[in-house]
Amino acid sequence: MSEHMKPKIHYAWIVLLLVFIALLSSQGVRLSFGAFITPWEEDFDTSRSVISLVAFISYIVFAISQPFVGKLVDTYGIRAIFTVSSLIIGISMILTFFVTAPWQLMILYGIIASIGFGGSSNVVGSIAIANWFTKKKGFALGLMSAGTAAGQLLLVPLALLLNDQFGWKTTVLILGAFLTFIISPLVYFFIRTYPSQKGIGAYGDAEAVVTDPSSQPKSSQILSIFQLLKKKEFLFLMFPFFVCGITTTGLMDTHLIPFAQYCGFSPTVTGTAVSLLAGFNILGTVLSGYLADRWNSKHILTFLYGFRALTIILLLVIVNNVSLFGFVISQSHLLILFAISFGVVNFATVAPTIKLATDYFKELSAGAVIGWLFLSHQVGSALGSLIPGVLFEVTGGYGISFIASILLLIISSGMCMLLPSSKPTVTS
Repeated sequence: MSEHMKPKIHYAWIVLLLVFIALLSSQGVRLSFGAFITPWEEDFDTSRSVISLVAFISYIVFAISQPFVGKLVDTYGIRAIFTVSSLIIGISMILTFFVTAPWQLMILYGIIASIGFGGSSNVVGSIAIANWFTKKKGFALGLMSAGTAAGQLLLVPLALLLNDQFGWKTTVLILGAFLTFIISPLVYFFIRTYPSQKGIGAYGDAEAVVTDPSSQPKSSQILSIFQLLKKKEFLFLMFPFFVCGITTTGLMDTHLIPFAQYCGFSPTVTGTAVSLLAGFNILGTVLSGYLADRWNSKHILTFLYGFRALTIILLLVIVNNVSLFGFVISQSHLLILFAISFGVVNFATVAPTIKLATDYFKELSAGAVIGWLFLSHQVGSALGSLIPGVLFEVTGGYGISFIASILLLIISSGMCMLLPSSKPTVTS
């Protein structure tokens, strides 16, 4: 092929699409956990706090894996990590069919499947974007994060539907087979770790093609978590991202469905709310990534955390059955309004957070820094899934959990406001 005959679509976009699909599948399965809470409670004759403990273990395993995932990618490559992780999740879901007690769920889903969730995660996706994009990186990160949101949009309602029609056992078989026999082969055959493995440069590179993968630039310095915590930039990114985990994948993605069921909403209203939340989540993550290339990301994060606090107030209105600004609005409409508004800011924090981290710590290992950030996020997710379940058992409701989340989000918004400024990469 002539030097002047270049492909119309840069392979970086193909890699982005594959990462999107991998995250859609694996994280979509993870986020469908809330759809199984009530069926597992009934089938295993157990309490919500016990099932919430499964989610807690899952998030802790996920969290612990994150700082090591970057090192595994450096050793084995993005393709191997995504492929093996998808297989682990798929086979674990298939084996869940045979579970007869909660303790078995804690081992199979809480530990084994969650190792796969940790590998097929935004950490690996972020490294892929860093390798393949030098321009439009924020936009690409937003699209990558939208993969998880798309999984929430497609697989969570699908899990609810399949549970209702065929039962949870058939549902886990279908989800497991999808990951094992479709997603794993797809990422194995088509994804690549470096542009050089396709004989091209990264998207936006003006330099000639690099042909030796070993010549890819390596980060010169890796700091321990204790060293990173001494840096204001890291601490003021990590704590809000920790709170992000509490309030999104922890509280809402685990407990929104059982909360809606507790309030007496019909399956149709609940499914509509979940679908709208996920749909607007995609819009929010893509828009956030687009703006991260053009606006100061610290201001974006300040707004996102502050607005998320306002959205949770809607749930308190539903819980307390009070009027909103003097108007009586039906609770189902309030749930839909919450789903739309929360969805816009749900995963939208990922792109500006990662963008700031790569700007602040250019001299450090991107995989290590991103890994620690996502560890904090998943620890927050673990606490956000467990504690509301325990409080529900103690108090009979979610009110205290919602109030605590609002306070934490206000603190996080203030911390983001105090972050150092970082110049946008696109000024036009």
